[in-house]
Amino acid sequence: MLKILTAVFMIICIVISVVILLQEGKQAGLTGAISGAAESYWGKNKGRSMEGKLEKITKVCVVLFFVLAIVLNMDMIGY
Repeated sequence: MLKILTAVFMIICIVISVVILLQEGKQAGLTGAISGAAESYWGKNKGRSMEGKLEKITKVCVVLFFVLAIVLNMDMIGY
């Protein structure tokens, strides 16, 4: 069980790294908000866009990362 959880933990770490690297920088969004581009079609439908999906995947993976980190640090797994 410990080996399986460790393997899942490592896969989640890799997924988090890749997803974060695929996301756009937030500085581009700030410039768009200042110029009024935030009211465009893509700004309103961000949840359906690729950027919105990447943010959701990041949130889910980070929650799983912390849960698995806590579980793997408990001494009860090996028993």
